This record gives sequence, structure tokens and C-alpha cells, in this order.
Amino acid sequence: MGQILSVEKQTNNRFLNMFHIRATSVHDTPVNYFVASRTEQVDSLKLRTGINHPDGVVIYSLYGEKRDRVVLIRQYRYSIGDYIYEFPAGLVEKGESYHDAAVREMKEETGLSLSPITVDEIYQKPYFTTIGLTDESCATVYGYAQGEITDQGEELSEEIEVVLADRNEIRRILREENVSLICSYMLLHFLSDKEPFAFLGGSAPGSIEENGEPSPQYMTP
Repeated sequence: MGQILSVEKQTNNRFLNMFHIRATSVHDTPVNYFVASRTEQVDSLKLRTGINHPDGVVIYSLYGEKRDRVVLIRQYRYSIGDYIYEFPAGLVEKGESYHDAAVREMKEETGLSLSPITVDEIYQKPYFTTIGLTDESCATVYGYAQGEITDQGEELSEEIEVVLADRNEIRRILREENVSLICSYMLLHFLSDKEPFAFLGGSAPGSIEENGEPSPQYMTP
């Protein structure tokens, strides 16, 4: 195993920072590595804490009485200078559960209300996104969306179009458009499975009730 010798913060931004790691590899050679992180302090890096709290949440939700459409967003991203199809997503605020974050982010980005469903921890726990570049991890929340699309909660820095995609549109998107990795995997499940959430196994179909209280089966993070 390599040995980390020192970590130095390189930037001072609100949402993302760069850290310089000096280390020695398992082959006893010097290593200089740069990691982007959502944290603002060296001591809060996951390489220091060893705790994988989710930085963000990704929302895979179905829409419509037949639950035959997926809620997607088509968003302009400066990193590629183009539009990309993604699931609604966002950062988990301090003291907020990722289920609460999912409900909030869905409302802010789309105007829709989200009712999360119960799933086993293996499907929703935070996993690392692009470990070669960042220590960021995201949890996934599954559920059903309802209501009317609005842009009232959209930030001025965002350029988002909400898309309620059926199977035909999903096939077109996967063939022709930029799509985020986790979104593409889930959409491939949607195309192949008769029941959209079949891959979740025998997870109980509990959801957050309309009054905001969890159903008896709901599993908190």
C-alpha cells in the first residue's frame, strides 16, 4: 500500500477544491497526485476521516400513472461546453439526509414532487463517482414523481430542461446524445426490464407519505 506523506490545499472555493497529495507508492517511488473534493478543509477529506458520507444524491424516478416515463434533465455543462442528459441531482446539505436532499433537489430542479421508495442499502448507499479525479461520492434515491414541471426553483447559473422520457425517447437519447454514466446504466435497465425497478430485487415498495411522514417500511439512511 502507498503511504501519504502530506496533503496541501491548492484552492479556496465554496463547492469544489483541489488538493495536492505527496506520497510514496507501494514500489517506494515518489508520487504527486491531485484530488478534487467537495470539502473545504484537509482534515475533512475522506482520506483523512475514512468516512464515506455522500456529497451528493442522484434521483432515479418514474413519472405518470403507468410509470412508463423517466424524469431526466438536459443540462448545459461548462466542463464539456455542451448539453448532457442526467438524472436530477444535487449536493447534500450539512445535517440533511440524502432522502431529504433528493426531495428538495427534485422540487428545485424540476418543480415535481418526489415520493422515495424503500430499497435495500446496497442500492442506495454512497458510491464513488470518478475516483481517479475526486473523492466525491453520491447516494441514489429511487421513487415516483408527480406534479407539474416548473423552473421556479432553478438557479440563475443553471440551464436545465426537464424531460419526461418514454422508451422510444430513451433509445434516441442513448444513441445520439451526451449522457452521464450512472444515468446511462439505469436507462439501459429501464429498457430491458418489464418492471422498471425490477433490478432492485425484492425491495419493499414503501414510500414517503403525502404528509411527509415515512411509511412503516421506509429505511432511513
